[in-house]
Amino acid sequence: MSQALNIPRLDTLAQELAAIQQTSSKRIALLGSRHVPITHQHLIEMMSYALVLGGNQIITSGATGTNSAAIRGAMRADPSLLTVILPQSLSRQPRESLEQLEHVIHLVENTENDSLSLGEASAICNREIISRCQQLICFAFHDSHTLLQTCQEAEEQRKVVTLFYFD
Repeated sequence: MSQALNIPRLDTLAQELAAIQQTSSKRIALLGSRHVPITHQHLIEMMSYALVLGGNQIITSGATGTNSAAIRGAMRADPSLLTVILPQSLSRQPRESLEQLEHVIHLVENTENDSLSLGEASAICNREIISRCQQLICFAFHDSHTLLQTCQEAEEQRKVVTLFYFD
């Protein structure tokens, strides 16, 4: 019996090589879990900071944890290169996120999703973020269903996806 090998498609490999070699700025989505240890948040913040210093635009959402760390790093480097897309209106965001979000220059609210559950609104928001980026960097747990689905959708759209697992 022969088994199908999980070999990346040639077009996927070519796209990843092109992304690595690209020296111009990119639109990079940085998404991840809300439940992140503080040491991991510091690493994510440093990564976001370095990516923005390199001239890249960061696109993220407004949740605590990973996204908040990405926002902190981008804001320190260059606030004009950060776009935050919220799953719902600003008034529906957690209190701990509001102070940070009021300083974001490019903030997109999705008030039409206020009647949806946060999970449903987040899935829609993640699709919008993916549609705007060239590359996705995601920090998740193996049971982070919404985030893993987002990664799969990004791969289907031929985006370069880098997935880090916390567990």
